[in-house]
Amino acid sequence: KRTPAEKRFGIQIDSLSDLISFGVLPGMILYCQDRSLASAAAASLYVLCALVRLAYFNVMEEERQEQTDEARTCYMGLPVTTSAAILPAVYALKGWLGGGVIRMDLLALCAMALFFLLPVRVKKPHAAGKTWIALLGTAEFLLLAGSRWIFL
Repeated sequence: KRTPAEKRFGIQIDSLSDLISFGVLPGMILYCQDRSLASAAAASLYVLCALVRLAYFNVMEEERQEQTDEARTCYMGLPVTTSAAILPAVYALKGWLGGGVIRMDLLALCAMALFFLLPVRVKKPHAAGKTWIALLGTAEFLLLAGSRWIFL
């Protein structure tokens, strides 16, 4: 059992770490690839939308916890942590298609930024869903580790 203050602290520290890991880092990776105005704009939009989504989630989660002790079953808006699955897939696809393609990474960040803020319900994964996510992550890692794109 945690105190109300400990619960609120946990919500805040979790969101701050998510902002750094799944908001700022992907934005920096995109920008550092070519340091263009388009990359700077897309990265900034992505980080700001991730920040707004996490702040909104914190407010909603505190209100939800005041009303019920039940576990959350779905998220409102795309969770920022999905970037850990989406972006490696985008970079792998970009690697397969070669350098002359449209900036899929830039478009993916902009699309995710939009979905962070859209009021779409995303079902929280249970055991089977978490297993599939872990398998996807492993496959993406192996795919990227076997290509030169993991180092770019």
